[in-house]
Amino acid sequence: MRGRNHLKAVLSDEEVYNEAAMEAFPVYNKSHMICLEMPSRAGDVIVSSYSEITENEYLDPRSAQVAIVDHVKQICTKVRPANDEELPSSYIEEYRYALDAEIQRYVSESYPKGVSAVNCVKGKDADGPGSDFELVVIITAMKLSPQNFCNGSWRSVWNIDFQDESQVLNIKGKLQVGAHYFEEGNVELDAKNEFQDSTIFQSADDCAIGIANIIRHHETEYLAALEVAYSKLPDNTFKDLRRKLPVTRTLFPWQNTLQFSLTREVEKELGLGK
Repeated sequence: MRGRNHLKAVLSDEEVYNEAAMEAFPVYNKSHMICLEMPSRAGDVIVSSYSEITENEYLDPRSAQVAIVDHVKQICTKVRPANDEELPSSYIEEYRYALDAEIQRYVSESYPKGVSAVNCVKGKDADGPGSDFELVVIITAMKLSPQNFCNGSWRSVWNIDFQDESQVLNIKGKLQVGAHYFEEGNVELDAKNEFQDSTIFQSADDCAIGIANIIRHHETEYLAALEVAYSKLPDNTFKDLRRKLPVTRTLFPWQNTLQFSLTREVEKELGLGK
């Protein structure tokens, strides 16, 4: 709210601000996959291009409800039951439901503030074997702590292409991790990576377990790689960013660079480590 007020003051034009906000906020909210609480504690909805029905309506497949969203205020104003044409067929729902349950279990174990959703984005009308379809797993976790001068986020999207003829599931994942520290300085992490994998087309429950294990494997390995990279910051990255002999003509105390390490703070604030 404070940021919006500051922007209004800079623009000095309510009409211009409203026009810009109506265009910019939906793009931001979907790209950051923000999670909004639905009224009456009906659940949460993730605002994303995968759940979008109209610009202000987003499907929560878990509760079979559609959330009406105010993008500028970043709130869910009301909900309505989803129509039959907005939901997958009973055949697809069996696979979606099983995968959603496994992903919920994984997220609850691995992300202290994580939220997930599984959407059908292709072939949702298939009424039985013989058709291809595609599910998308969305995982988002955020920790906003501006009073402590730090924010962190984790976003991952996994597309699972169910190919009936070859009896193969092709899995593609995109991960994005962000961390921002701005106390007496400005340090920001924006790390991205992509993955590909596959498994066999089985029953709904077996597919769900196999997919969840693949996602768990890749995300755990990626987090471990980030932790290793952070542990090398004092000896590598910091030295490359600073002169050996700065303008003060005083040598930098490289032997004590652990005091400048971000590793422990990043892990703690982002809440992704064990």
